[in-house]
Amino acid sequence: MAALARPRDGRMIGGVCAALARRFGTSATTMRVIFLVSCLLPGPQFLLYLALWLLLPAEKSVSAAW
Repeated sequence: MAALARPRDGRMIGGVCAALARRFGTSATTMRVIFLVSCLLPGPQFLLYLALWLLLPAEKSVSAAW
């Protein structure tokens, strides 16, 4: 399983769904649909998304060595 970090590519808003999809081996679109459907249920899904956006580290970029 991949480490939980927000990827630099494939982001739509914060990269949380893309990070979770990469971690659990699904597509980012599937994870986004699951999140949107879960927002129809009562609960703090939006707050959880914001918390993950703040707490998950961004993926380290590969920079050219000089």
